[in-house]
Amino acid sequence: MSEMMWNPKEDRIPDLQISDFSRRICEKYNIQLTDYQSLHRWTVDHISEFWEMIWQENHIIHSKPYTQVVDDETKMPGAKWFSGALLNFGENLLRFRDDQIAIIFKGEDRVERKITYKELYLSVAQAAKAMRELGIQKGDRVAGFLPNIPETIIAMLATTSIGAIWSSSSPDFGINGVLDRFTQIEPKIIFAADGYFYKGKTFDTLEKLKSIVSNLPSVQKVVIIRYVNQGVISNISKTQTWNDFVNNSATTIEFEQVPFDHPVYIMYSSGTTGKPKSIVHSGGGTLLQHLKELRLHTNISRQDTVFYFTTCGWMMWNWLVSSLALGATIVLYDGNPFYPDATALLKMADDYQVTVFGSSAKYISSLESEGVIPNKIYKYDRLRAILSTGSPLSEESFDFVYNFWKQDVVLSSISGGTDIVSCFALGNPALPVHRGELQCVGLGMDVQSLDEVGNPLQNQKGELVCSKAFPSMPVYFWNDPNGEKFQNAYFKPFPGRWCHGDYILINEHGGVKIFGRSDATLNPGGVRIGTAEIYRVVEGISDIADSVVVGQSTGDDERVLLFVKLNPEIVLSDDLKQTIRSMIRKQCSPRHVPEVIYEVKDIPYTINGKKVEIAIKRILNGMDVTNRDALVNPDSLEEYQRIRNNI
Repeated sequence: MSEMMWNPKEDRIPDLQISDFSRRICEKYNIQLTDYQSLHRWTVDHISEFWEMIWQENHIIHSKPYTQVVDDETKMPGAKWFSGALLNFGENLLRFRDDQIAIIFKGEDRVERKITYKELYLSVAQAAKAMRELGIQKGDRVAGFLPNIPETIIAMLATTSIGAIWSSSSPDFGINGVLDRFTQIEPKIIFAADGYFYKGKTFDTLEKLKSIVSNLPSVQKVVIIRYVNQGVISNISKTQTWNDFVNNSATTIEFEQVPFDHPVYIMYSSGTTGKPKSIVHSGGGTLLQHLKELRLHTNISRQDTVFYFTTCGWMMWNWLVSSLALGATIVLYDGNPFYPDATALLKMADDYQVTVFGSSAKYISSLESEGVIPNKIYKYDRLRAILSTGSPLSEESFDFVYNFWKQDVVLSSISGGTDIVSCFALGNPALPVHRGELQCVGLGMDVQSLDEVGNPLQNQKGELVCSKAFPSMPVYFWNDPNGEKFQNAYFKPFPGRWCHGDYILINEHGGVKIFGRSDATLNPGGVRIGTAEIYRVVEGISDIADSVVVGQSTGDDERVLLFVKLNPEIVLSDDLKQTIRSMIRKQCSPRHVPEVIYEVKDIPYTINGKKVEIAIKRILNGMDVTNRDALVNPDSLEEYQRIRNNI
């Protein structure tokens, strides 16, 4: 068993929302649930009863009740949830309309704003009225090409209040990357900013926007938010500033009532090996799943101030924004997390008394590599949870958080994805934190580790598979009329069961380890190896700033290639190579040891902060990478092409 890093104080557990939820189940169904594993087992054995409890306990606002929770929990895809119900996603997020702060916005060191729930409701009313006057109707698509600013949330809520569908892309995407997404969905409106701040610099996005709009004939209006206050908008057709667009006379919102499975978001796969898939999520499913995770797995309430470092193109933005349905204060940050220095987000968290701090595994490891000691800078009196996602959190990062950040905090590594706009495995404030582990599988998620032929594995690495339906499963892919792309994406390996494409291990006490993407699996000598196992070793070596590992086909076999980005003034000597190989052999196995180790200047990442193993693998195996605009540093791939030509 992994080392226990934190244990909840016994006197706190009864007051947690997940504890109260468990008690209510016991009372209603006259049963005994003695621990989390028994609670989880009940939720997957009683799918209909569980999700009905989630609906009732969260007081879902609706105009027409459901007649059935789910028609067939074993039907994947195609299970029908909460038939007959009519509701509105935006209405549920805007249930609070008082003077509590809803949004705190920080734009690097230049901009700061605070918006109350009353002000938020009024702003959404004004935007929604203007959209209706323009002719936007239920089912229309509305796009955001926006930084992480309050207007992004306002535009999204106005869109969903009408029953239209919201889709967003971060302004640091390339033109082709944006068009690959938005040409598929044909939006009628684009909301955009005139630019954004990053690392102290101002970036003008208007020229990029002009090119995007000229290639989107469906667009009837371009609404521009003056964020950086520069650039000329008159040379972009169909434009209007935000201030001129909104209807200042509106004071109330007409919330369009739609079925539970009516689309609310269109999100996208990373698109690093082809055009991104357009993933359609339902308003009801997204709402229920997020409320479950925010309330029960993160214990968020009106008293919380919740922050997640994210762009508007990453699902964690959608997850964060759903905290509004619980009346919490959410903190938006736009810019570089290390500007003006590596303590920027830490200072912000202390200034705003953040209680739940979310970031990526990369951010936490970067703090450590920068030599930042958070607890020497601030005390974080109210901080009670640190969340991490984007990639597996290394064991060394667990050590860093508890040794140098805060001891009395629940560190929750969480894992799911854009595909389900939520999590399969995540945290639980009523459970201990074990080094290197996600605390548990989510309630109502029948997640298992399966071998290649579908047999369940315990305490062994296998494919992450969910064997029963859940409400936040996509309703379909856009432009996939017969469902073939959707079927092939998740259900081809194990028909009737969701196969997520990650390697997972679930141990005897319910803890979870994620080993990286199974489609990026290394397969030397026919032994399947997850890349995360190697990263845990390599990135614990002080001379190495970053790394990426891929497999290259060699006849009937595959060899492991490791690429390392070194810290300044470090040389990839034979001694360092030997150290790397020795540590991998000792901590993993001889099969994990790379045949070749290369030094590179940069590691490619998506704009959402994920390593791009598959693109490198395609290059090394002589295939094209067709969509480089999904990368934050696409030029980095040229180095791997040169290496490919010389090996």
